[in-house]
Amino acid sequence: MKTETVGITLHDYVRRRQLTEAAKLLVFSKEPIIEIALMAGYGSQQAFTSVFRSMYKQTPLEYRQNEVFYPLQLEFTLNKDPTAPDAITREISYAVPADIPGWMDFITLVIDGFPCLDESSHLEQVRQYIRRRQALIMRDGPAIIGAAAFSCQTGSIDFLAVHPQYRHYGVAKAFLDFMMCGLFAGREISITTFREGDRADPGQREEYKRLGFAESELLMEFGYPTQRLILLPKQERDDNG
Repeated sequence: MKTETVGITLHDYVRRRQLTEAAKLLVFSKEPIIEIALMAGYGSQQAFTSVFRSMYKQTPLEYRQNEVFYPLQLEFTLNKDPTAPDAITREISYAVPADIPGWMDFITLVIDGFPCLDESSHLEQVRQYIRRRQALIMRDGPAIIGAAAFSCQTGSIDFLAVHPQYRHYGVAKAFLDFMMCGLFAGREISITTFREGDRADPGQREEYKRLGFAESELLMEFGYPTQRLILLPKQERDDNG
C-alpha cells in the first residue's frame, strides 16, 4: 500500500488499525489494559494511554467504562483497476434506495474521517437523505468512490467522503462544485471536521481548507471535539480576495 494511493503512510495505517483492535478489546473483552497495550505493540501502559488518548480523546479506562466501540480505521479494500484521474468522468447522481448497500460498504473505507460514527444511525440518516433527494454519489464502474449528504434548509454538507484510493482525483471538489453551482448557488455553506492539530485527522481538514473553507466556531459533536468550517459564495470570495 503506497502513501500516494490512500493518502496516509503505512505506519499511520498500521497504528490506526492496531488502536482500533485495541479499542475493540477494551469494550468487548476483560483483558487487562497493560495486556492490550502490549498486544497493540506498545512497551508500556503509559505509552499506549498517551497515543490512545490523542486519537480517541479518552483514556483507555474511560473508553472501556463508556462501553461504546467505534473504529479509527478499518481494512482498506482497493479497486484493482481504477480509472486514471484524467479519465474519470466525475459523473454525480442522486442516490436511490438501491444504492444503500453500496453506500454502507463504502462507509467502512472512509470511517477514518468520521469519529464516533454509528453505522445503524447513519443507515437511517442515509435513508432519510435519499427520500429527500439530498444524497449524492459518484462511481468508478460499480464501485462508489464518493458520497455526499446535505441539508438545503441549513445550508450544510452533513456528510462528504471520498474513497481513500481516489482522494487525489478531485472527487471532493467535483461534489463541491456540483452543490455550489446548483443546490447552494449564492449561499454560504458549512461543514464540520477535525480541529486543528487533531492527530486522528487523516487529512480531511487540510483538504477542506484547500477547497476554500474558512474556520468558524469550535463544536462538540457526539462528545468529540470538531470545528465548523464555512465556504462563502464565489462572488463574496472574489470580492474579499
